Amino acid sequence: MNHFFADPSDIRDRDIILRGEDVNHIKNVLRLKKDDVISVSDGVSDREYRCRIDSFKEDCILCRLDFIKEAGCELPVRVHLFQCLAKGDKMDHIIQKAVELGVYDITPVASKRAVVRLDEKKSAAKVKRWNAISEAAAKQSKRSHIPAVLDTVDFENAVKAGSVFDKAVIPYELSTGFRRTREIIKDLPAGVDIAVFIGPEGGFDESEIELAKGAGIEPVSMGKRILRTETAAMVFLSWLVYRFEE
Repeated sequence: MNHFFADPSDIRDRDIILRGEDVNHIKNVLRLKKDDVISVSDGVSDREYRCRIDSFKEDCILCRLDFIKEAGCELPVRVHLFQCLAKGDKMDHIIQKAVELGVYDITPVASKRAVVRLDEKKSAAKVKRWNAISEAAAKQSKRSHIPAVLDTVDFENAVKAGSVFDKAVIPYELSTGFRRTREIIKDLPAGVDIAVFIGPEGGFDESEIELAKGAGIEPVSMGKRILRTETAAMVFLSWLVYRFEE
């Protein structure tokens, strides 16, 4: 079943209106017809609106609500991913898979050892593209929330932003003791916000780890093997899925 997002203001009793790029996609790519069943989320609540296409207008599609399902498809914890910039199309892949696994939002981070360097213009274009990838992945995985990809920040500002959450961790290859990592995940209660910092291809600089520790962000181990930057976030999110999903 195809899944779409509608603005909350366009969900009115039994009427649901789809606008924007979805109109062309539904009409000309998916070629859906009147009475075809689709699911819709409002991007705010954890609800899934099951509805049928009622009519096609030039700039919108009108749908009629069949029933509302309490989706429950979001992770019970809000994971804020601070992902250091990675080269090539790795960031595209990280964002897509992180959204599929339930991340709440993603902040790209320019760290000391990051190979990629983005100027303001390139950064804005990249963030726009990454948000489109996030939306597509949210639709594919039937999320009720579209994770925002925020503006790129430097590491110092990332630390300031991440340290305000209930818990913040920074996987670091020189950290020892995987037992502590297990304890953190096991002891996380539902409803909390956790920040997860993932390093670039070259890893974190020692001074960045010290800065993070000074802000209350805890270095943790991810096991005995060194993970690539495009693997680390997926592994950590998978642990949280295993911990919380029923």
